Amino acid sequence: MSFPRARVAVAALLVAGATALAGPAQAAGGHRALSHFDDGSFETPKAPANSFTGVAAGQAIGPWTVTAGSVDLIGAGFWQAAEGDQSLDLNGGNAGTVAQSFTTVPGTTYSVTYALAGNPGGGPALRTGRTLIDGQNFQDFSFDVTGKTRTAMGYVGRQFTFVAQNTSTTLSFVSTVVGAYGPVIDNVQVKECVCCG
Repeated sequence: MSFPRARVAVAALLVAGATALAGPAQAAGGHRALSHFDDGSFETPKAPANSFTGVAAGQAIGPWTVTAGSVDLIGAGFWQAAEGDQSLDLNGGNAGTVAQSFTTVPGTTYSVTYALAGNPGGGPALRTGRTLIDGQNFQDFSFDVTGKTRTAMGYVGRQFTFVAQNTSTTLSFVSTVVGAYGPVIDNVQVKECVCCG
């Protein structure tokens, strides 16, 4: 009677061992790794409806941190969002920068996508900025607000890829236009680019 039980126990140990060995190999072998990138639509915290909240350097917007200048978190109804209810004007009283750090797998290629528009309320027609990965410029962007309104923002999609160098990567959006009317971003997404590399 003890022999079959021993065989069952050995078989169970072999299966458990094989599963434990297979886990890391599968994770390293092409399965999508979670980037833990959060709230790319700036939905938390809630800004007042039909208004906005100014956020200064050193303050947070959910998982994002304002690292320079100031930005405006735009509440539902103030103007058209690309996704969800809220969006972000990269200029509060002046040009601002927001950043979010998230986990990555070194050597893995990631795709960053985002919706771009501009505050149509005033200032020069061209809103400009750039995206940074770990402090390095990866993409300059510009948006012309001519003919745009709060109900027809004219969002356009932007995309770039990067290869992670570390287990944590920081994505930043920087306004390069002066004044209180900046580029607007929304629906920021970071995904492992399984088709690249």
